[in-house]
Amino acid sequence: MAIAKAERLMNLALCLLGTRRPLSKRELRGSIEAYLEAGSDDSFNRMFERDKDDLRELGLVIETVENLDGDTGYLARRDSNRLPPITLDAEEAAALGLAAKVWQQARLAGAASGALQKLRAAGMPEAEDAYEVHSALEPRIPVHEAAFEPLMLACRDRRPVTFDYRKANSARAEQRQVEPWTLECWRGHWYLAGWDRERGAERVFRLSRITGRVRSRAGAFSAEVPDVVTVRETVESWAGETATRTARIRLRAGAGYPLRSRAIAVRERGDGWDELEIPYGHGLDAWLVEFGPDVVVEEPADLRADVVDRLRAVAKD
Repeated sequence: MAIAKAERLMNLALCLLGTRRPLSKRELRGSIEAYLEAGSDDSFNRMFERDKDDLRELGLVIETVENLDGDTGYLARRDSNRLPPITLDAEEAAALGLAAKVWQQARLAGAASGALQKLRAAGMPEAEDAYEVHSALEPRIPVHEAAFEPLMLACRDRRPVTFDYRKANSARAEQRQVEPWTLECWRGHWYLAGWDRERGAERVFRLSRITGRVRSRAGAFSAEVPDVVTVRETVESWAGETATRTARIRLRAGAGYPLRSRAIAVRERGDGWDELEIPYGHGLDAWLVEFGPDVVVEEPADLRADVVDRLRAVAKD
């Protein structure tokens, strides 16, 4: 079905771009095989209107012209659908080359490489690649989660999705209905920001906690998409990055290196445990639960109670 629609859209675009005069619906129907196979005039009209809207969403400028007889015709002028000349200096070319390397591990690698080759064929200057030979560092954004590509497409197309999501304090996944806004990589993990329909509020989801397949849903968004989606700020606040207090925990020796990297102070106790002082903010309890029996909260009391509640919830599941 997707291939048939893509072929139909391509044929319609070629007809509209290849004509010197506006073509009527009747002429377009007689020129495109898929339209000839439409069962009725109503079916053809609905198909044509959807295709025309899809092409316009893809950026094709389609003009509607009414002739002297009152008939409506359509065409896409080549001069209105031609990109201006692309001129890039060496620094801009280097930035694009670096961006293509960043996406080397993702499904975007093919598209990024193809776009770079087309720009070079159009005269983009070859920039010296500082990351090719002389550096041991390779800039990459890891994309291992299967949910990345369908969510990226859903964000682009503004399509609601459903998926099963396992929270940090739960052993079982729950289905979530989300209007996806944007994806962002932070500290090696991908996060999705969007509108949770059931909770009626903005939520951020870690892609590694999405289980199963991401399924697209029909219909428009019910909530307004903000102009600027601050995924990183939201994740930081939930991870305790904006902490204003400190907590004291016991951490098993040789374990919990992410916690150790955040610690303000570390003291060896000599009994197989270390004592750490770490920043305490919203969401720290969910993070500590992930370390299981290797962590014991000593103070404050409210953080200890929150961690115990989360552990009990996991045990019940």
